[in-house]
Parts: sequence; structure tokens; C-alpha cells
Amino acid sequence: MRVELLGTGGYFANDRRQTACIMLPEIGLIFDGGSGLYRIADHIATPELNIFLTHAHLDHIVGLPYLLIPLLRNQVKKITIHGYEPTLNSVRHHLFASPVFPTEIPFEYKTLNQSGEMTVATDCTLHWQPLHSHPGGSIAFRLDVDNTAPQRQSSQAKGGHRKSLAYITDTRVDGSYADFANNSDLLIHECNFPDSQADIAAMTGHSYASQVAEFAKSANIGRLLVVHVDATSREIDPVDIPAMQAIFPNTTLGTDQTTLTL
Repeated sequence: MRVELLGTGGYFANDRRQTACIMLPEIGLIFDGGSGLYRIADHIATPELNIFLTHAHLDHIVGLPYLLIPLLRNQVKKITIHGYEPTLNSVRHHLFASPVFPTEIPFEYKTLNQSGEMTVATDCTLHWQPLHSHPGGSIAFRLDVDNTAPQRQSSQAKGGHRKSLAYITDTRVDGSYADFANNSDLLIHECNFPDSQADIAAMTGHSYASQVAEFAKSANIGRLLVVHVDATSREIDPVDIPAMQAIFPNTTLGTDQTTLTL
């Protein structure tokens, strides 16, 4: 299953990165609706899209108005926005207030239930849990994909197994989601600051480099992909990936318009 990195930055878009947006085209699933959402036109593969929002900070929702275009062009028939109720209310009543965006987009809005899981496609289960260390809170998501199902056997080598992806952003590494992310094949985790700015990370409810790498090591992660890096940095590598690799070797820096395989 393909994972498209449409936006790997945070706070604001810069010359290197758009803001938070991760897409799995084959199941029409998108994590967060940041400015990178404008890139979906080249990746749409399903008649319906389901967008799961971690929270309502502007860098995670600013791209939602861009979805008017694929609807008008009939690239998709239905778009559903999922999130906690305060997040959905912020999108409906503020981002799409008529003085801000004067055209109503026929989204369907669905509040994430208390069970913390739902089926999002055949043999694909999405789980979530709240995160509390970022101002206003956020949500951690985990997708489990069963590659052993008969309908997937034709495109999988025999002996396929369950694959998992965890998407965790806008949080400190506080231990609250350790069990949730444990044993993920791919962990997409924010790393907004290098170690030299650990104090700012603590003040803003974000993560810094060594603690993210240490978490991946302790949680038995397969691969660590770093996203939501500092938008104010002009460096190609604003978090010192080699230092993170010294702790957890299978660490890479997320880059916009890169495709991964789960």
C-alpha cells in the first residue's frame, strides 16, 4: 500500500515543505488537511475520500477549502471529514464561515466514536486515542492492514502478514501512547525541534529529536519517518537525522512528494 507524503512541515508552508498531509490513495484515506492537500489531484484513486484530522490548528486544516476543486471536476463523489467534535465545529463554523470562504462545500462530517476504532476499507482498521500534551490536544492514529486476506493474496507474496502505520503529531513524547504505537511497521512522528531547542519543544507541546528516536527504539518500531519539522529553519535537515540514526538507525526525514510503501 502506498503512502504519499503531501505535506511534511508544520506551522506554515515554506519553500521546502507544505504543512501536514499524509495520503494512502488506494483506500482514499488522508491524515490531516494541511496545505499539502492541494497535491491530491495526482493521487486520487477512489470515488470517496476520508480525511482524519488530528486537531484544528490551522496548519492541519488550511488545505480543506482546496477540496472544492476535485469535487467540481468530479474526481471524487464524496468527502468525509472525521475528528473530535470540537475540531469539526471549528472547521464548520470558522474555517468555512462565509466571510472567510464564501462557497459551501458538501462535506460530510463524522465525529470519531468513543470505541477508538473503525473499519476504513476491506481488512483495514483504524484506531485512535487522544493526546493531551499539545495546546488544545491532538489525536494519535494507527492503521492496521491485514495483508493475509484472500483478496490481497494475488498481489502479495504468500506468507503476508498484518502491517501497521502509526501517525503521531503535535505532542510531546510523554509515554501516553507507547502501547498504542508499539510494534508499528512504520511510525510517522512529528519532530518539530532539534535537541538544542528542547526547551522550546516543552513550552509548545512538541517533540525534539533524541526523544523521538529513543521512543522509536523503545517501542520496537520498524521504520521511523520524521515529519512536522520546524518551518522557520532553512536547513535541509533541521533536526540532525544522523544523530537520531545513532539512536535508532532506521530513521529518515520525511520529504514532500515522496512515496513510501507499507
